[in-house]
Amino acid sequence: MLIAHLPAGYILGTFARNRWPGRSGIMPATMLGSVFPDIDMVYFHFVDGGRTHHHAYITHWPLFWAAAGLVALSVAKWRGQRYLAPVGAFFAAAMIHMILDTVASPIMWLMPFDRRALELVTVPAMYRNWVISFMLHWTFALELLICTWALALGFRRSQPVVATPKNST
Repeated sequence: MLIAHLPAGYILGTFARNRWPGRSGIMPATMLGSVFPDIDMVYFHFVDGGRTHHHAYITHWPLFWAAAGLVALSVAKWRGQRYLAPVGAFFAAAMIHMILDTVASPIMWLMPFDRRALELVTVPAMYRNWVISFMLHWTFALELLICTWALALGFRRSQPVVATPKNST
Protein backbone atom coordinates (compact mmCIF):
# COMPACT_ATOMS: atom_id res chain seq x y z
CA MET A 1 0.00 0.00 0.00
CA LEU A 2 1.18 3.45 -0.88
CA ILE A 3 -1.52 5.95 0.03
CA ALA A 4 -4.30 4.10 1.87
CA HIS A 5 -2.83 3.60 5.35
CA LEU A 6 -3.85 6.98 6.76
CA PRO A 7 -7.35 6.89 5.19
CA ALA A 8 -7.78 3.36 6.59
CA GLY A 9 -6.84 4.73 10.00
CA TYR A 10 -9.47 7.44 9.60
CA ILE A 11 -12.10 4.84 8.68
CA LEU A 12 -11.20 2.72 11.71
CA GLY A 13 -11.17 5.82 13.92
CA THR A 14 -14.61 6.86 12.69
CA PHE A 15 -16.09 3.46 13.49
CA ALA A 16 -14.27 3.24 16.84
CA ARG A 17 -15.38 6.75 17.82
CA ASN A 18 -18.98 5.82 16.98
CA ARG A 19 -18.66 2.58 18.95
CA TRP A 20 -17.16 4.29 22.02
CA PRO A 21 -18.55 7.84 22.00
CA GLY A 22 -17.05 10.22 24.50
CA ARG A 23 -13.70 8.41 24.63
CA SER A 24 -10.98 10.90 23.88
CA GLY A 25 -7.95 10.15 21.77
CA ILE A 26 -9.43 7.44 19.56
CA MET A 27 -9.08 9.24 16.23
CA PRO A 28 -5.50 10.45 16.81
CA ALA A 29 -4.58 6.95 18.01
CA THR A 30 -5.94 5.25 14.89
CA MET A 31 -4.40 7.82 12.58
CA LEU A 32 -0.99 7.42 14.23
CA GLY A 33 -1.25 3.64 14.48
CA SER A 34 -2.18 3.32 10.82
CA VAL A 35 1.11 4.85 9.67
CA PHE A 36 3.44 4.12 12.59
CA PRO A 37 4.77 0.80 11.21
CA ASP A 38 6.32 2.80 8.37
CA ILE A 39 8.56 4.64 10.85
CA ASP A 40 11.10 2.05 9.72
CA MET A 41 11.45 4.02 6.49
CA VAL A 42 13.68 6.46 8.39
CA TYR A 43 16.09 3.63 9.23
CA PHE A 44 15.68 2.13 5.74
CA HIS A 45 16.77 5.33 4.00
CA PHE A 46 19.23 6.92 6.42
CA VAL A 47 20.95 3.97 8.11
CA ASP A 48 20.45 0.81 6.08
CA GLY A 49 20.77 2.54 2.72
CA GLY A 50 17.91 0.46 1.31
CA ARG A 51 19.81 -2.83 1.54
CA THR A 52 17.05 -4.61 3.47
CA HIS A 53 13.38 -4.41 2.47
CA HIS A 54 11.68 -2.40 5.19
CA HIS A 55 9.02 -5.10 5.58
CA ALA A 56 11.73 -7.30 7.09
CA TYR A 57 12.16 -4.92 10.05
CA ILE A 58 10.46 -5.61 13.37
CA THR A 59 8.01 -2.76 12.77
CA HIS A 60 6.48 -4.88 10.01
CA TRP A 61 6.15 -8.06 12.05
CA PRO A 62 2.48 -8.62 12.94
CA LEU A 63 3.44 -10.75 15.95
CA PHE A 64 5.44 -7.79 17.28
CA TRP A 65 2.34 -5.59 17.12
CA ALA A 66 0.16 -8.28 18.68
CA ALA A 67 2.59 -8.80 21.57
CA ALA A 68 3.19 -5.08 22.08
CA GLY A 69 -0.56 -4.51 21.96
CA LEU A 70 -1.22 -7.11 24.64
CA VAL A 71 1.38 -5.55 26.91
CA ALA A 72 0.14 -2.02 26.23
CA LEU A 73 -3.50 -2.99 26.81
CA SER A 74 -2.55 -4.64 30.10
CA VAL A 75 -0.74 -1.50 31.21
CA ALA A 76 -3.64 0.67 30.01
CA LYS A 77 -6.14 -1.42 31.96
CA TRP A 78 -3.96 -1.13 35.05
CA ARG A 79 -3.64 2.66 34.58
CA GLY A 80 -7.35 3.21 34.05
CA GLN A 81 -10.26 2.45 31.75
CA ARG A 82 -9.95 5.75 29.88
CA TYR A 83 -6.72 4.53 28.22
CA LEU A 84 -8.09 1.25 26.88
CA ALA A 85 -9.94 2.60 23.83
CA PRO A 86 -7.12 4.74 22.38
CA VAL A 87 -4.45 2.12 23.10
CA GLY A 88 -6.59 -0.62 21.54
CA ALA A 89 -7.37 1.65 18.58
CA PHE A 90 -3.67 2.36 17.99
CA PHE A 91 -2.74 -1.32 17.87
CA ALA A 92 -5.81 -2.26 15.81
CA ALA A 93 -4.73 0.37 13.27
CA ALA A 94 -1.18 -1.02 13.23
CA MET A 95 -2.60 -4.48 12.49
CA ILE A 96 -4.75 -3.04 9.70
CA HIS A 97 -1.50 -1.62 8.30
CA MET A 98 -0.11 -5.18 8.26
CA ILE A 99 -3.22 -6.52 6.53
CA LEU A 100 -3.16 -3.79 3.89
CA ASP A 101 0.53 -4.31 3.22
CA THR A 102 -0.08 -8.04 2.77
CA VAL A 103 -2.31 -7.35 -0.24
CA ALA A 104 0.60 -6.50 -2.56
CA SER A 105 3.78 -6.71 -0.47
CA PRO A 106 5.45 -9.56 1.38
CA ILE A 107 4.76 -9.57 5.13
CA MET A 108 6.28 -12.16 7.46
CA TRP A 109 3.26 -12.90 9.63
CA LEU A 110 5.01 -15.42 11.87
CA MET A 111 8.32 -13.63 12.28
CA PRO A 112 10.53 -14.20 14.35
CA PHE A 113 9.49 -17.86 14.27
CA ASP A 114 9.11 -18.26 10.51
CA ARG A 115 10.69 -16.07 7.82
CA ARG A 116 8.23 -17.05 5.09
CA ALA A 117 6.42 -14.02 3.72
CA LEU A 118 2.84 -13.84 2.57
CA GLU A 119 1.52 -11.51 -0.10
CA LEU A 120 -1.83 -11.96 -1.76
CA VAL A 121 -0.81 -10.45 -5.10
CA THR A 122 2.63 -9.88 -6.58
CA VAL A 123 2.96 -6.57 -8.39
CA PRO A 124 5.30 -7.17 -11.33
CA ALA A 125 8.03 -4.62 -11.98
CA MET A 126 6.69 -3.47 -15.33
CA TYR A 127 8.33 -0.04 -15.17
CA ARG A 128 11.73 1.21 -14.02
CA ASN A 129 10.12 3.17 -11.21
CA TRP A 130 8.49 0.78 -8.74
CA VAL A 131 5.94 3.43 -7.71
CA ILE A 132 4.61 3.58 -11.28
CA SER A 133 4.36 -0.22 -11.32
CA PHE A 134 2.24 -0.07 -8.16
CA MET A 135 0.08 2.82 -9.32
CA LEU A 136 -0.73 1.15 -12.63
CA HIS A 137 -1.51 -2.23 -11.04
CA TRP A 138 -5.14 -3.11 -10.31
CA THR A 139 -4.45 -3.26 -6.55
CA PHE A 140 -4.03 0.51 -6.55
CA ALA A 141 -7.77 0.70 -7.26
CA LEU A 142 -8.29 -0.84 -3.81
CA GLU A 143 -6.24 2.00 -2.33
CA LEU A 144 -8.32 4.56 -4.22
CA LEU A 145 -11.48 2.88 -2.94
CA ILE A 146 -10.24 3.15 0.67
CA CYS A 147 -9.36 6.82 0.11
CA THR A 148 -12.80 7.48 -1.40
CA TRP A 149 -14.51 5.76 1.53
CA ALA A 150 -12.54 7.88 4.01
CA LEU A 151 -13.38 11.06 2.11
CA ALA A 152 -17.07 10.11 2.07
CA LEU A 153 -17.00 9.55 5.84
CA GLY A 154 -15.26 12.88 6.33
CA PHE A 155 -17.73 14.78 4.15
CA ARG A 156 -20.68 13.08 5.83
CA ARG A 157 -19.34 14.09 9.23
CA SER A 158 -18.82 17.72 8.19
CA GLN A 159 -22.35 18.18 6.81
CA PRO A 160 -24.43 20.48 9.02
CA VAL A 161 -27.63 19.07 10.44
CA VAL A 162 -30.62 20.62 8.70
CA ALA A 163 -33.52 21.57 10.94
CA THR A 164 -36.61 19.49 10.33
CA PRO A 165 -39.86 19.29 12.28
CA LYS A 166 -38.49 16.17 14.00
CA ASN A 167 -35.20 17.65 15.26
CA SER A 168 -36.07 21.35 15.71
CA THR A 169 -37.28 22.83 18.95
